[in-house]
Amino acid sequence: MVKFTLDMITALVATIGAWTIWIAGSVGELSLFTWQMFKWLLRPPLRIRAIFEQMQEIGYNSVPVVAITALSTGGVLALQSYIGFKRFGAESMVGTVVALSMTRELGPVLTAIMVAGRAGSAMAAELGTMKVTEQIDALYTLAANPIKYLIVPRFIAGVLVLPMLTVIGDAVGILGGALVGVGTLNANPVVYMKKTFEFLELNDIYSGLFKSMIFGAIIAIVCCFQGFKTEGGAEGVGRATTRSVVISSIMILVSDYMLTALLF
Repeated sequence: MVKFTLDMITALVATIGAWTIWIAGSVGELSLFTWQMFKWLLRPPLRIRAIFEQMQEIGYNSVPVVAITALSTGGVLALQSYIGFKRFGAESMVGTVVALSMTRELGPVLTAIMVAGRAGSAMAAELGTMKVTEQIDALYTLAANPIKYLIVPRFIAGVLVLPMLTVIGDAVGILGGALVGVGTLNANPVVYMKKTFEFLELNDIYSGLFKSMIFGAIIAIVCCFQGFKTEGGAEGVGRATTRSVVISSIMILVSDYMLTALLF
């Protein structure tokens, strides 16, 4: 039986206190950072060219990884659904399950996580490098606010392109399910496509697109914040990049539950 001494209890309380202080401080800094970003977001002018450049980096360059992920997910989902539904004679509902799962949950969530890993880490690394090389400090000396100049275009681009990528992910995922259902499971193509869209409503699609906008905002804010607060040279850039992906992925999953409970 383990006996807790006074020193062990003191160390445990100190550790819990240190973690509590760190979490509270991080949440406070992130909240202030978000407030500053929204404040500068509403001030003209908008850097349209920078927004389109970030849309290309976050959106267009992420299409291949999003498409491959959605295609494999749709195929696996169709195969697993068929195996389960075959036990009670509901094979015809495979298309419906794939469509609803992709549009409501898997499309937005998997797209956001892939973008966080690819584009979010790049944002954190780029801004972190600018921070440790004092390029961000140089913007202050030039009377250019770094949040307006660097963060706002990335935020707007993230909010705009995530729904577009989600649409691509949904379409490719449903296509992947159809390819497996018709090509591998020998389902009737007419019946499969009819069942795919028979129970699919516009609310299912709109809810997924709304989620993706929130996920895009989370990715942009968290990854830019981690890059903006980087310290410690090249090692600090690596830590900031890792934290940005981990924290944004966790926040995406947590917010997905809350949004699902709110929307449905």
